[in-house]
Amino acid sequence: MSGAETFLEKLKLRSSDIDLDNLVETFTREMITGLSGMGGMRMIPTYIEAENDFLKDTPVLAIDAGGTNFRAAILKVTTTGDVIISDVVNYRMPGLDGVIGSDEFFKTVADYIRPLAEKVNRIGFCFSYPTEILPDRDGRLIQFCKEVQAPEVHGQIIGKRLLETLGTPQKTIVLLNDTVATLLAGKSASANQIYDSFIGFILGTGTNTCYIEQNINILKKPELKKESSQIINIESGDYGRPPRTDTDIQFGSTTADPGSYKFEKMFSGGYFGSLTLFVLKKAAKKGLFSAATAGRINNLPDLQTGDASSFAEGQLSLDHPLNKAVMDSKDAEMCREIINSLIDRAAKLVAGSMAAVIMKSGKGTFPEKPVLITVEGTTFYKLHDFRVLFETYLNEYLGGDRKRYFEFTEVAQSGLVGAALAALID
Repeated sequence: MSGAETFLEKLKLRSSDIDLDNLVETFTREMITGLSGMGGMRMIPTYIEAENDFLKDTPVLAIDAGGTNFRAAILKVTTTGDVIISDVVNYRMPGLDGVIGSDEFFKTVADYIRPLAEKVNRIGFCFSYPTEILPDRDGRLIQFCKEVQAPEVHGQIIGKRLLETLGTPQKTIVLLNDTVATLLAGKSASANQIYDSFIGFILGTGTNTCYIEQNINILKKPELKKESSQIINIESGDYGRPPRTDTDIQFGSTTADPGSYKFEKMFSGGYFGSLTLFVLKKAAKKGLFSAATAGRINNLPDLQTGDASSFAEGQLSLDHPLNKAVMDSKDAEMCREIINSLIDRAAKLVAGSMAAVIMKSGKGTFPEKPVLITVEGTTFYKLHDFRVLFETYLNEYLGGDRKRYFEFTEVAQSGLVGAALAALID
């Protein structure tokens, strides 16, 4: 056993240290508990019934707001299922350059979209901030994140305020998050194929999953029509009972909000680079590197996920932070073993959560009707070897007596497309 393997074994940072059966069982139990309203995961009802058809040849304003970018466009779905996008506009999200008040926030957004809003009666708003979705499919903002500074907007009903600011309170507006938009975009793109159900999955800076649940199982909302179904936003990145090691707990304590989003801190793009550096510094203190390399690693202030990935892949530029820190080939190989082990572990963690969601949906039991999983996010597609490892673990787990059939797809501009489709569901 190499020095890296011995080190990783002691810290339990290998994929083999994860009990996939236990992860799936616990994740599923937290989903069920969340649906009952007795704790567990958030399991946020969206009041969007994905099984419905979308209105055709009806122009709709689609808005995609999340992070630093604000985009909007006019979209229309043709009778043949094609999505036509026009009048695209791009702006910076208001509130990034300093604190602004509520009135200024909504006036800025209204000015962004006014020329487009005058052309339509329906608006779909992909609003990727923590938001409580209401039965009328509008949403109350819980709080902004991603550097948007508009605290007066917290607690306000976003769609209603925006329509009032536009002077068009009679128009229809639907709020949804990016995971739900991704699911809807995948469903639309596959209109000519047969699928048993649909899942939306995001793995970029953060992570989240949504799926379609029967209303009869959403016990915390007894007023729902029992014979119907709707998309549930799991908020899976905030899964509170992941198989964390002492190292994960120690790393979590260095983040801004140690008690929340424990699961996504084990693998998502916003944290994977920092977690890797945290583990490499532990390895340096244990004497796994030469003195010169150890000193340079300990002096690194941060490490981006992309840099950890490219080092594992061997694609190194002269100014790569790890390339400059590592002094010989033996140290470089040690680094790669550690990074690849963390990627392998990440793939198994994500596979466990996805297996739980697929099985909870109760779908995908026949090969001619698989579950379609639409995936968005650079970490899923760009992290070295991640996707291959993830699909291997998922296929192995959902085989034999647990056999489920599923496919993956990616849809360009899924935020805009999904926002439009949400507004086109009657």
